[in-house]
Amino acid sequence: MNNRIRLIICGVLLVALLAVAGCVGDSGQTAGPKAESKEMILTDGFGRTVTFATPVEGVLCSGSGTLRYLVYLQGQDLVVGVDSIEKELREIEGRPYALVHRTWLKDLPLFGEYRGKDDPEKVIAIDPDLVFKGGSSGTAYGTSAAEADTLQQKTGTPVVAFAYGSLRNQAEKTEMYTGLRVMGKAIGKDARAEEVIAYIEATMADIEARTGDIPAAEQKRVYIGGVSSAGAHGIISTEPAYPPFLWVHANNVASGLGTAHVDVAKEAIVDWDPEYLFIDVGTIQMDSQGAIGQLKTDPALKGLSAAKSGKVYGVLPYNFYNTNYETVLANAYFVGAVLYPDRFADVDPVKKADEIYTFFVGKPVFNELSGQYGGLGFSQIPI
Repeated sequence: MNNRIRLIICGVLLVALLAVAGCVGDSGQTAGPKAESKEMILTDGFGRTVTFATPVEGVLCSGSGTLRYLVYLQGQDLVVGVDSIEKELREIEGRPYALVHRTWLKDLPLFGEYRGKDDPEKVIAIDPDLVFKGGSSGTAYGTSAAEADTLQQKTGTPVVAFAYGSLRNQAEKTEMYTGLRVMGKAIGKDARAEEVIAYIEATMADIEARTGDIPAAEQKRVYIGGVSSAGAHGIISTEPAYPPFLWVHANNVASGLGTAHVDVAKEAIVDWDPEYLFIDVGTIQMDSQGAIGQLKTDPALKGLSAAKSGKVYGVLPYNFYNTNYETVLANAYFVGAVLYPDRFADVDPVKKADEIYTFFVGKPVFNELSGQYGGLGFSQIPI
């Protein structure tokens, strides 16, 4: 971790911990055996008041990405059951936390189907101290206060719920940080939650410091294609608010199309003719390597300036059972190093990725992750 990021983290942590100290959300939580348990009264991400005994010793994580947050907080040892996605040992596994922990997660009891489709009877049988229920707000795979209330009523188990959030804008970032803090408070990992938030803020600040003064006229024109979203997609799949482009001050040619994942017309890509093409390498799961095959065989796409000049690069997929934020951050450094090499001259993107993976999920998994996609992550893709 470089000194710049370390200093930013220390500053953010100090402010955050002082804020937490002034906002007591429990009535006497203490560490120790169950015989010394105390009652916590917690306000969750939806403003619900949830009461439960602490210390919490067993939890379930329902919904897309909720278990990922628990791993970020180093609370995975509390998991006493899993949803159906954790039972699968798929050939291509795009979730870094699962690469690290799936061999033992798959052996835990099943409490329901993935995407928050819980089985109340199975929850009751497992008898956790607490259920965390998360998901992306405003999507088909999100969660709500009403769903949390229903599960709590059916099982008699306290349910703490929150929106998953994102790093695309301030409102969704606030949702994300709220989720981390609520989960951290519930399991006694307040300090780790603040450390994670500080790390994210420091990383974004580092990238901003490197690229924030680039005039608009000098920002590279870029496009990201083949973006994974509930599966692999081709070249027309993109993100107008692709966070790595925002952070490195690149000119995303699709930026006028909102913030959510979209499919664009192939003709629009040709008309935009970006200087650089980045490909989410999750696309290779499609026939003929998806977006990569399209660039090699479609006459119109072969004529793109980026394809002809060899400026086509692979980034790792991060939409896999919701957003893998560690991969978002890692991708940003690679994108920055490609577009503005003089400003990232001190960064080895692969080593930086493994530093980030180690912080979030406990192990450096870049090579394992990229290897599942033919080693195309952080590489120049020949067209």
